[in-house]
Amino acid sequence: MQPLSREVILLRDIGWCLRANRWCEKHLLRHYFASVSRLGDGVFWYTLMFAMVMVDGFYGLMAAAHMLATGLVALVMYKTLKRWTRRPRPFAHDGRIHAWVAPLDEFSFPSGHTLHATVFTLVALAYYPMLAILLVPFAISVALSRVFLGLHYPSDVLAALAIGTLLASTSLYLI
Repeated sequence: MQPLSREVILLRDIGWCLRANRWCEKHLLRHYFASVSRLGDGVFWYTLMFAMVMVDGFYGLMAAAHMLATGLVALVMYKTLKRWTRRPRPFAHDGRIHAWVAPLDEFSFPSGHTLHATVFTLVALAYYPMLAILLVPFAISVALSRVFLGLHYPSDVLAALAIGTLLASTSLYLI
């Protein structure tokens, strides 16, 4: 069995983007994903870190510091990868795909929102497993929002999920 070529992967990515992006023509779904995406810019995560410190004192501070440190590593990684790969966003590559919200930067690979949602969720859950009922659906919504809003290909999101899982796992192993 031969591996998939870049062209085949891109065609599949575009197909999935088109299907997901059309769902956002429905105002309610577009509003939901735009709101989730905006919260995923950082507001949700910084509020969570602040709440951890306020509610749980020093233990919360340790968890928030771990999240912040891992998040900074994720930031450097995804910015480096974006500059290196320079992959155009789906809406810039295919005029049939609409950017339902403005992107934060020019390039697509990997999804920084998904990378941070993955890292922050996994690290936070290591300290506070009971938050899974809130964090897992939110992180999944953030990842989906990036494709539905026309800002990322599914492969950008899947790569960010893999990188984020590896980064969070490594950071948890090291403590």
